[in-house]
Amino acid sequence: MQTAPAYAMPIPGHIDPVPVPRALVLRSDGRIDLLGLSKLDLRMALETSQLDPKQAKLRAKQLWHWIYNRGVTDFSLMTDISKTMQPWLEQRFTISRPQVVEAQVSTDGTRKWLLRTDDGNDYEMVFIPDADRGTLCVSSQVGCTLNCRFCHTGTMRLVRNLSPSEIVGQVMLARDALGEWPSQPEGRMLTNIVMMGMGEPLYNFDNVRDGLKIVMDGDGIGLSRRRITLSTSGVVPLMARAGEEISVNLAVSLHAVTNEIRDEIVPINRKYKLEEVLQACADYPGANNARRITFEYVMLKDKNDSDADARELVRLLKFYDLPAKVNLIPFNPWPGAPYECSTPERIKAFSNIVFDAGISAPVRTPRGRDIDAACGQLKTASEKKTRAELDRLAEEKQAALG
Repeated sequence: MQTAPAYAMPIPGHIDPVPVPRALVLRSDGRIDLLGLSKLDLRMALETSQLDPKQAKLRAKQLWHWIYNRGVTDFSLMTDISKTMQPWLEQRFTISRPQVVEAQVSTDGTRKWLLRTDDGNDYEMVFIPDADRGTLCVSSQVGCTLNCRFCHTGTMRLVRNLSPSEIVGQVMLARDALGEWPSQPEGRMLTNIVMMGMGEPLYNFDNVRDGLKIVMDGDGIGLSRRRITLSTSGVVPLMARAGEEISVNLAVSLHAVTNEIRDEIVPINRKYKLEEVLQACADYPGANNARRITFEYVMLKDKNDSDADARELVRLLKFYDLPAKVNLIPFNPWPGAPYECSTPERIKAFSNIVFDAGISAPVRTPRGRDIDAACGQLKTASEKKTRAELDRLAEEKQAALG
């Protein structure tokens, strides 16, 4: 992989600027991908390509609008950029989208895309439409390193972090597919983003932060931070930093009320214990009754679903004085999973105990199970069955149905 010449980034202050070298990554075709660059990086990329600073500042503002407000990827369609400048940009830059390997639609309207990076790694994203909102589940890593025992994604090895371009690219691709350009605050299907796809977002902190800042920028996509939720399994040292530097809603994959059970099903608990995670939640900047912390709790039969577990959950949330909402998630099965889903009656009883204590505890309706798009089911098709196997199974299923 080639690297473009470093450029100097001035540091504000009353002294002479100190140059800080940064490198822009060149693609295999020698061009720089503008998607995922900050406003400053975008302007500096133009200056690095010998555009004078005044021109670079103007062109960067125009490009930002076309990329993030209009969704345009072709420089020749940017009507306020001169016809002589358009080919100059085309030679040096590109505006990418993730490569789509496969797109599936569930019977309930959920959509799942299998995407491929330039270096040949696969990852997934999911769009979940509802009557009053549409939520995009965005991946932050190729694979995952946490090995949560109920999660199919956790059985994958971690390959690498996704870049800001690859994170933002998922949002751009979804809006392409939904026909939601130009960007507008009202009447769009994609209203919310959850960083709950493949990977642990806080283990890719810088790229997730930089990608989400672009998504939230008012001059472009303009999605409010109140409509973005970052889900973590409890990387305690980075939780406060996330609140300060990203300041989106927080969701925590809790899933158990004792260290013994959480050690088993969420192995990161062996490093950051339950009490540390809950204290980090209590300290999370900006959390209040208007911006409650969501606790994800997957319902596993005879493992974490008893009345005693529900009462202990209530006790813990009240002890740490947490503005909380509990999402109860029926376990989504996958081949070889070591657990079963709690019965509907058990889930209802658990929910009632939490509700009766004054804490919201809705049961999440499983979505996209038929295309393995439900919570905990994301695992790239390259590690599942081959297309031939899938076709054969579909034929057998059809034959069985008569």
